[in-house]
Amino acid sequence: MSLGVVLETARRAQGLTQEQMAARVGITQASWSRYEKDMREPDDETLDRISAVLNLTPEFLRQAGKIRGALAVDAHMRRRKTAKPSDWRRLEARLNLYRLHARRVFDEIAIHAEQRIPSFDPFEIDPATAARIVRMQWRMPIGPVRNLIQWVEAAGCLVIKEDFASTGVDGLSQWIDECPVAMVNISAPTDRMRLTLAHELGHLCLHTYDVTETVEQDANAFGAEFLMPIEAIRPQLRNLNLGKLLDLKRQWGVSMQALIEHAYNNKLLTADKRTNFYKALSARGWRAREPGSDDLPPESPTLPESIGATLSRRGLSRDEVAQVVGLRTPATHAFLPAATHLRAL
Repeated sequence: MSLGVVLETARRAQGLTQEQMAARVGITQASWSRYEKDMREPDDETLDRISAVLNLTPEFLRQAGKIRGALAVDAHMRRRKTAKPSDWRRLEARLNLYRLHARRVFDEIAIHAEQRIPSFDPFEIDPATAARIVRMQWRMPIGPVRNLIQWVEAAGCLVIKEDFASTGVDGLSQWIDECPVAMVNISAPTDRMRLTLAHELGHLCLHTYDVTETVEQDANAFGAEFLMPIEAIRPQLRNLNLGKLLDLKRQWGVSMQALIEHAYNNKLLTADKRTNFYKALSARGWRAREPGSDDLPPESPTLPESIGATLSRRGLSRDEVAQVVGLRTPATHAFLPAATHLRAL
């Protein structure tokens, strides 16, 4: 990794073009381009201005540029076909920045996980079987998954919930050394967020080293089986109607459309019946926003903020926690504790 790569990543994470970044720093676009290409390094004064624009400390930028290994590219991502490249590249850059922040934090504190996220060879184990194995290893109760985020965090995965400023991307994930990280869109309803996180869990389990030509289909199949084990839900997927789908949505915490797809993929629903369901959903305007989503209990991660809270319990002020994380000022960040949680020791 190099300083130029870090600067490019941090700029993309802010959603800035080279021209916009250069204007804010007070340099030419050509000069900024040379920095990103490692044709030239900014002097201390310029780096200080750059860090102010990015709200990252100069030390963070320099140290990140010395880390061995490349930044994660082509992160696993659940996105719609209409997602703008600029949006998913920005979010991929944000994921990489979290990787760099987490690396600094993990030098200060250790994360103890009750479970672990296993890795499977997708050419030897099918997604549904992998999902069942994970549930078994985590000793999960048979039936619906209550508080999915809590289960994933207990396995050492850093879950970050953010406003993506886009509805085209639902979530993305990647391994950070030995620590998996997943980002999910806070604007998505709970049922969609849960399936997105289960989808990303599938990527983390199945696509750490090898990938198949059906990567997204694999993750979808894993997520569906993880949240709706077919042996447990099979009797309920027979003789479906809209009312029953809505009841099952509230019980299993997944969308009506996810239930339809799971029933169809397990040959419990004919193609014609599936089509009729989607026509009925469209006629009611439920394809875009289903009923019942607001009835599901919201889920929020606790691990990121607890990292900052742990540092604050060591006697660090919020400004000092920000410095450890690599932030120039303690702006809103997943790793920072809320001000009301601070107490001196």
